[in-house]
Amino acid sequence: MRRLFVSILLLGLAVPVMAQIGLPQPGRVLDPVIGAVDRTLDRTLDATRDLANAATTLARDRVRRLTGIARANPERIELDDHGEPARRGVVLLLDPDAASLAAVRKLGFTATPVEGLDALGLATAELTAPQGMSLPRALKQLRKALPGKSLSADVLHFESASAAAPSGGATVRGATIDTPVGLIDGGVAAVVPVADRRGFAPGAPAATDHGTAVAGLLRDAGVHTLFAADVYGRDPAGGTALAIARALGWLVEKRTRVVSISLVGPRNPLLERAIAATLARGVTVLAAVGNDGPSAPPAFPASYPGVFAITAVDGRDRALIEAGRASHLDYAAPGADISALNAAGARRPVRGTSFATPLAAARAAAAVDHGKPVRATLDAEAKDLGRKGPDDQFGRGLLCGDCTGR
Repeated sequence: MRRLFVSILLLGLAVPVMAQIGLPQPGRVLDPVIGAVDRTLDRTLDATRDLANAATTLARDRVRRLTGIARANPERIELDDHGEPARRGVVLLLDPDAASLAAVRKLGFTATPVEGLDALGLATAELTAPQGMSLPRALKQLRKALPGKSLSADVLHFESASAAAPSGGATVRGATIDTPVGLIDGGVAAVVPVADRRGFAPGAPAATDHGTAVAGLLRDAGVHTLFAADVYGRDPAGGTALAIARALGWLVEKRTRVVSISLVGPRNPLLERAIAATLARGVTVLAAVGNDGPSAPPAFPASYPGVFAITAVDGRDRALIEAGRASHLDYAAPGADISALNAAGARRPVRGTSFATPLAAARAAAAVDHGKPVRATLDAEAKDLGRKGPDDQFGRGLLCGDCTGR
């Protein structure tokens, strides 16, 4: 029907013109044109179907992956009341007071104050459910006992990298940037120099390929002083909201001015408060939108207010088909057709919004270096892609496009 409409439209436009200038009748002349239109429409419709199918597949893969993680680690992980992987039997209580702690202990919960959040001005208690009580049931009981209190599961966050190309990838290069940058990720191997590192999970810090690649890209892009927070260690239940919040507290203590986070997870009240407190202390936070496709739920922490949400493009400035989404989108940066160091020190091709985020973070740090407002500076630097002006595919434009020598 769409092809017929276009063909009729072309025919209708062509007949009056040909009649005026005495050209042959449109049947023979327009047949090749209509055929070309048909072929173009076929290709366009096929491409649209392919994109829709890819988005659906990515969304289904996300659900299967998250469910599989919980099944593979039942002693450490379970699904919360929203179906998100979280630490088994642990509930986070914001702003605990004596009365609320007494009430939860009466229900058989263990209550433990959380340390490491003083720099953010936050108070939190970790509530551990009685043996055999599921996390959804624990949350239901606690919400009934403590109406009005902020209670949540300690949800997990995951790396926002996707499958890399088998070979190739440009090397990132940037001028030296002195502004200290913080990284919240997996552990960073010794092949990437850091000013300091700290672990926020059992077995941390422990070097990972992902954390090393992200840190290496920050260094490649010019960042000289890097503080690395490992929120995974060797724990299958690593990357929790609490671990990331404590990492933010440490980075604020270290006086970092920019924080790069290449992790994604669901919304969490503790982490939302921690992000807000970090921003209020003058720190710029950038986070990846993930690689679960456009049909996935909005990614956090990228979707928290005030965070710069970063997507990725390939070497031809095309949006990655697997790029996720946030409630807002700020910028794109190269996230494919580039290479980075792994934990063994070998340079390998990488792909994903994980690897775009450190490049955008480096540009934010460069703005701080020169004493300029970050948002205005990045807006002026960004190269507009796609339709004119801000859009939901590239945000306000491409940062660090020349970092790869393109």
